[in-house]
Amino acid sequence: MTQSSHGAFAYDLDNHLETLRTDGIVGLKSAFTPEWADEMREDMMTAFWSAIQRPGGAVGRGPRRWYVEIHPQHFRGFTDLIMHPWVVDICERMLGTDYQIVEIGLDVPFQGAKYQPWHRDFPSPVDTYRDRKITSLAFNLTGVDVTPDMGPFEVAPGTQWDDGRDWKHEMFPDKALWPRFQERAVRKYPNRGDISCRSALTVHRGTEHLSPIARPVMVLGVDAPGAGHAELHDMMVTRDWHEALPEKARKHLVCRVVDELVPITQKHDIEGLVMGSDPA
Repeated sequence: MTQSSHGAFAYDLDNHLETLRTDGIVGLKSAFTPEWADEMREDMMTAFWSAIQRPGGAVGRGPRRWYVEIHPQHFRGFTDLIMHPWVVDICERMLGTDYQIVEIGLDVPFQGAKYQPWHRDFPSPVDTYRDRKITSLAFNLTGVDVTPDMGPFEVAPGTQWDDGRDWKHEMFPDKALWPRFQERAVRKYPNRGDISCRSALTVHRGTEHLSPIARPVMVLGVDAPGAGHAELHDMMVTRDWHEALPEKARKHLVCRVVDELVPITQKHDIEGLVMGSDPA
């Protein structure tokens, strides 16, 4: 068991990598303490309420569900997260030693959020649908202990290898295909301090959120070199904050280094998620 100021965790890296390749998703329990996750939740909700008040600050991902990109330095735990041994190990082994951190943001469903359509986050590249190589990862951390009424994340394991070129926008399978995903569907109930890692191509959806408690989720996006998703985002950091990062963190962070931060206008708008969907 590895101890740190954030949590106590142990993992079999080869087993986790095999699970990620097979299922398209894997998790690590108790990577951070609940108290660390509570601070993360404070930062997420502060960023959300600021973003929702300005044009382009948040994008809808369905009724009562929004996505907000944030500045790394507005998340107190950013360096803790990107330097976590499990995150580093997964990235290096799956994406290569020159992996690129391209996105930090949060997804927030509130009471009244509906089922999303089954989808993936972007079209599958030839490296994945032909060569079965994962070139992009999404790490997720919950800000609350998830209960069944909080619209838990639902994923269809193994679907990261689906071709998808004949889907709408190469991301949204036709409803006639939904029974296959529903048969595979697994709902996730992480606790504060847990991390999950998935291929962004593993077909998934948010479910109906009945609880009065919001369920903010931190999202860290990481690419293999050449995957090309950095252009969908606009991470920026100030020079003094960038200089204070560990050298390993600076090596992997793809961002603009600026004298003064400016509000982010969201770029990664997924049109097919704006409306809710009937459950299948």
